[in-house]
Amino acid sequence: MAIWNRNSKSYDDASPHASDPEYGTKPEYQHATGEVPAVDSNGVTVHSDHRHLHRGLKSRHITMIAIGGAIGTGLIIGTGKALAASGPGSILIAYTSVGLIVYVVMTALGEMAAWIPHSSGFAGYATRFCDPALGFALGWTYWCKYIITTPNQLTATALIIQEWKSREQVNPGVWIAIFLIAICCINYFGIKFFGELEFWLSSIKVITIVGVIILSFLLAVGAGPGPATGFKYYKNPGAFKEYIDTGAAGKFYGFWSSLVNAVFAYLGTELIGVTVGEAQNPRKTIPRAIKLTFYRILFFYCLSVFFLGMLVPYNSPELSFANEATTGSSASPFVVAIKLAGIKGLPTVLNACILLFTFSASNSDLYIASRTLYGLAVEGHAPKIFLWTDKRGVPVPALAMSAFFCCTAFMNVADDAKTVFGYFVNLTTIFGLLSWISLLVSHIWFVRARNAQGITKDQMAYTAPFGLTGSYIALFFCVLIALTKNFNVFTKKPSTYGNFDYKNFVTGYLGIPVYLICIFGYKFIMKSKMVKPHEADFYTGKDEIDREEEAFVAHEAEKKATQGKNSNWFYKTFIAWLI
Repeated sequence: MAIWNRNSKSYDDASPHASDPEYGTKPEYQHATGEVPAVDSNGVTVHSDHRHLHRGLKSRHITMIAIGGAIGTGLIIGTGKALAASGPGSILIAYTSVGLIVYVVMTALGEMAAWIPHSSGFAGYATRFCDPALGFALGWTYWCKYIITTPNQLTATALIIQEWKSREQVNPGVWIAIFLIAICCINYFGIKFFGELEFWLSSIKVITIVGVIILSFLLAVGAGPGPATGFKYYKNPGAFKEYIDTGAAGKFYGFWSSLVNAVFAYLGTELIGVTVGEAQNPRKTIPRAIKLTFYRILFFYCLSVFFLGMLVPYNSPELSFANEATTGSSASPFVVAIKLAGIKGLPTVLNACILLFTFSASNSDLYIASRTLYGLAVEGHAPKIFLWTDKRGVPVPALAMSAFFCCTAFMNVADDAKTVFGYFVNLTTIFGLLSWISLLVSHIWFVRARNAQGITKDQMAYTAPFGLTGSYIALFFCVLIALTKNFNVFTKKPSTYGNFDYKNFVTGYLGIPVYLICIFGYKFIMKSKMVKPHEADFYTGKDEIDREEEAFVAHEAEKKATQGKNSNWFYKTFIAWLI
């Protein structure tokens, strides 16, 4: 079996299973078949057994999907709720702090994914290196997260479209049905079509958000139609809004509430760990995308919220989440900033771009949900029917089941969109935090096992720069935020918080008992035990991935020899420098 050697950039033969006479026949080795994978003219690794995903995501697809997955409703719409609740100073500190946690989570994920970019994704790493019960719980809670997130994105479209057509004019269910059918069709057409479409949609998202950041800077310094805003909103109404209480305690509560909104905004950044099963040349692609995460966080998130706090006061009646009435309020705070600056026509254009954002986000979220369910089936944690794929490598049963649960978006028809959006944010955030916690625990066990088995850093395609220390620190803060994320339901203020808010309590903490029931229920029924460091399996299935990668590299070398170095010149010239 081949092991990646970082120094020689090649594979060394060192398989602990090479002398096993039953290698390739045991159930746990079912994917390690010794078959040389076929590569089509587009470099896509193709399997004909209806049990494999096809590696059709190119490097540029992975990079743009990783960026586009992080630019969704959390940044474009959720920042409005955060600003209205806590003020510009709080959201700047909160988004920067959570951004550092996310970077540690991503580097931890990158180390495991670069070693064995398997189609079972997160659940596979937890099962292999920590405990099958953790893999079971992680896989199912992550799937739950995305069958909630997808309806959340569809609900966000209702908020945006109300800028043009109110719910009295057109029932929101019409728009939800149109978008839901569209994303189901796109996911069904295969990974090549999905990857290319998401590449261009994500490119538009990147260009739009870059344009918004540049425009925000110009408006802040007075280069727009109005006077320079500078930091005037930091003074009046203030940088830190009081929440629940008054004085320093109220400002701290406001900051802590913004941490939860920041977590929601960053959810989806980790989806690159699910795409590894369909990525071409993953040991080169994944580390590259992970390394760029820090700069994406710094640029897209920190700069966005920094300028937003300079342009929009937290008490602006134009903010949808600051205004009790839906009519006349905008879903996105960036649209509010342009309106306050007096630029006519541009808010409509930006709203159209944001609508494209939510469509792209819902499309990729449904993709992640279907692949997560497929990964659960690979690990034996879901019915085998979800393991079946069609000739394009699409897990159709997993896609159909995920799409069915996305119909919960139609709750928006009978209820206020903002209320439903808030409940979805609550559910999504706790499931997302539990996923990050599981990933960090898996990485801690992974490093311990790697050290116990003598696998050195030179043999790794990528290692997390902060190592175990970073994972422990990030794990502490993720657990702390998960336990305190809905602290407001325990506070009492006679005018507003006198009654116990059971709805937010249930939606805010429901994920924790579900997660624990999955872990301990699995351990009780299946009698699973934690994986000992010296017994952790680093190699099963790795040889198949190595062969797929070698076949792809050979195909690319042949392609370069026949077509030259000018292929994909448009991407390299106009897009690559931006990311």
